[in-house]
Parts: sequence; C-alpha cells; structure tokens
Amino acid sequence: MRTLVRVLAIGFTAVILFLAAAAIIGTNNSRSIAQSASALVADQLVITSLLDEVEREQGVLNASFYHLSRTPETVDRSRVLADLDQTDHEIEQLVERASTGPDHQIWLNLRGATRGFSDEARDLLNRKKSPEASSRDLFIRHEAVTYVVATLVDLSYARAQDTERRVNQQEARLAAESAGLVGGALLLALVCAVITVRVAARVFSQMQTQAGEISRVSFRMLEIQESVARRFSHELHDELGGALTAIKTDLSALASNPSDHARLDDCVKLVEQSISNVRELSQLLRPTILDDFGLDASLRWLISRFRERTRIDVDYQSTFEGRLPDETETHLFRIVQEALTNIARHSGATQVTIRLSADDGSVRLNLSDNGRGLAADRRNGMGLSGMRARASSFGGELKIESISGSGVTIEVRAPVAPVHEAKS
Repeated sequence: MRTLVRVLAIGFTAVILFLAAAAIIGTNNSRSIAQSASALVADQLVITSLLDEVEREQGVLNASFYHLSRTPETVDRSRVLADLDQTDHEIEQLVERASTGPDHQIWLNLRGATRGFSDEARDLLNRKKSPEASSRDLFIRHEAVTYVVATLVDLSYARAQDTERRVNQQEARLAAESAGLVGGALLLALVCAVITVRVAARVFSQMQTQAGEISRVSFRMLEIQESVARRFSHELHDELGGALTAIKTDLSALASNPSDHARLDDCVKLVEQSISNVRELSQLLRPTILDDFGLDASLRWLISRFRERTRIDVDYQSTFEGRLPDETETHLFRIVQEALTNIARHSGATQVTIRLSADDGSVRLNLSDNGRGLAADRRNGMGLSGMRARASSFGGELKIESISGSGVTIEVRAPVAPVHEAKS
C-alpha cells in the first residue's frame, strides 16, 4: 500500500509540475509576443507618422515644382521661397527624429535630395541659369526626392510585413510549445495511470495472497491450539494423573507402615517425574528462559535440545546481547523453532548455521541448512506462511531463498525498540 501511495504521489506531482511548467512557459511566451508586438507596432506608428509628414512636405515640393516648371515668371516668389524654407526646416526635424532608427542613412539622403531641390528652385527664382537648364535640373532634383520617398515607403511596407511574419512565428512557436507540453502532460498522466494500475493490481494481489495466508495461518493456529490442548489433556490425565494416583496409593500404604522405605523412595521418584513433566509442559507453552534471560540464551537452549533430539550439527553464533520487546523475542524464537522443525522433518540436512546480529537499527537473524531445498509445493506451506505472519506482526521482514539441492536460507530483520516502549 505504501508503494501505491508513493507512485500516486510521484505521478500526480510530476503531472502538476509539467502543467505548471506549461502554464509558465505559455505565459512568458504570451508576454514576450505582446511586448514584441507592442514594440513593433510602436516603431511602425513612428515610421508611419514620419512618412505622413514626408508626404506632406513632398506635396509642398510637388506644388512648387509644378509652378516653377510651368510658369516660373508668374509665381509668387516670396511664397515659394517661404514654402521651401519651411520644408527644409521640417525635413531637418524629421531627419533628427529618425536619427536613431535603422534607416538613418536614407533619411540623410532625403535631406540631401530636398536641399538639392530647394537650392535648384532658388536658382530658378533668382534666374541664375537659363529657364530650360533650370527646369531640367529641377526635374532631376524632384525625381531624386521622389525616389528617396518611394524608398522609405517601400521600407516601411517591408518592415510591416516582417513585423507580421515575426508575430506569426512567435504565435506558431507558442502554439507548438503549448501543444507539446499539454501532450507531454497527457502522456505522463497516461504512463502514471498505467503504472498506478499495475502497482495497484500487484498490491491487491499481494493483499489477497496475504489474506489467504492469514486465513490458513489462523486455521493452522486453531489446529495447533487444539493439538496442544489435547496433548496437555493426555499428559495431565495419563502422566500426571497416574503419578498422583500412585503417590496417593504409596502415601496410604505409608500411613499404616511408616517404615516402608521402598514406598517412600517410590513416592520421591514419582514426585520428581511429575515435576519433570510439568516443566516440560511449561517449556512447551513458553520457555521461561526466554522471559528470564532473553533471546540469545533461549536460542542456545533450543539449539541444544535440537542437537540432542536430531543429531544434526548446528553452528550458532551471536553478537547481539540486548533485550527486545517480549512480542519480538517470542516471534523470533518461534520462527527459529518452526525452521528447525521443518529442517528435521523435510530437509535431510546435516548442518545448520544460525547467526544473530544487530546492525543499522535492526536485529538480523540468518538461518541456513545444507539440505535438499524447498519443494515447489512447500514454498507457500503453512509453516512458512506462519513465519511471514510472525515477522509482519512485529514490523519485521522475512526473506526465504531456496535452490534445489542447495538448502534453504531464511533471513529475518526485526526493528530494534527499547523494551520499556514495547511493554508500555
């Protein structure tokens, strides 16, 4: 379940970050487009304004050219000179306003052409040249002014087209980036959804498997409890009950003959036998050594009895001497007990290795044998399921590795917690 929650958190975070990045990039691009468009439009408005004024001044020059080329002797000389002076002045101001633009040289050419036209017109008015030569030169100067003005108009139109093209390119780039980011976010969301579904399916499968194991373990525990109760019933009735009955008979006989030492010795033997049986039953329920001396001592006692009973060599080493919570010690003891029982019954092993150690804030228990390994039908057996359930109950982890013909290795990790916390 933690894995599923982690996958969901990572997936949703990644999608949200991706969408946030798309929104930021889109906003920045939109702002950039707006700023570029505003700057380009402002430049275009300035150029348009300058061209409007140039066209007005050209109109004045055209009028002057028309009158001077047609009837120079009848024109109002002072008025034409005033118009020329005003035009030169305004053209000079226009050139100064456009001095920082990219077309500054063309504006300088306009100023030169306008001055040439004005000077030629003044010469014509002052009759410094023949009318035919002055009219021809005035026409040439007028054509030069017209050419420069047409050049400025063409540049303005070309710049307007370039402005439109750049804005369209930025809009297309914004649309492509937005589509890519949104598509990426959708693809990421789809991938996260697929991963989430697969993880969820695996988690649910594991939960079903664990639920099945818990059911089997619960049923097995009920069977074990019933078996233990039946054994205790037989032990109490047959062994302890019989011993007490024999003691009662001996005591009755001793009442009539206190000097019967044979019966007295028999009573002592029966009492000692009863005490031994009671201790064995007590150890079967829960080894008192586990409560008194801890896990290490209880494992040594269990291994000693296992050696005597099965004649299987056990190499046990421990570097952990502390105490664990009662529940943890009990479950670790029962896991080793169950593992040794399985080895004696099924493995055919002659050597068992057990290591108990503490590292990285946990207690590690390793148990391995040199037997024939786990058969396929026993990998999910009741004994192994019970071990896993015990490990999970105290927050630990149990791993089982088995290769056919190479024995079984069991590793249990238990979190280390102070004893007082576990008992509080």
